[in-house]
Amino acid sequence: MEREKDNRTTARRPDCVTETRMGNTVLVVSGFFKEDAVSTAADKMMRVLEAESMAGNRPEYTA
Repeated sequence: MEREKDNRTTARRPDCVTETRMGNTVLVVSGFFKEDAVSTAADKMMRVLEAESMAGNRPEYTA
């Protein structure tokens, strides 16, 4: 049984592209943001940091 292609995809370019080299391999990650999003990435990260602060999760620092 052959899979059908998803025709809902668009030819939209990615909003961000990150390349990371690991030995002889290059990993390429493309990111897409919701076009109708209200909050920014900074807003979301602030919520994560606030939640971690309230939970008391603090990493151990070694010097």
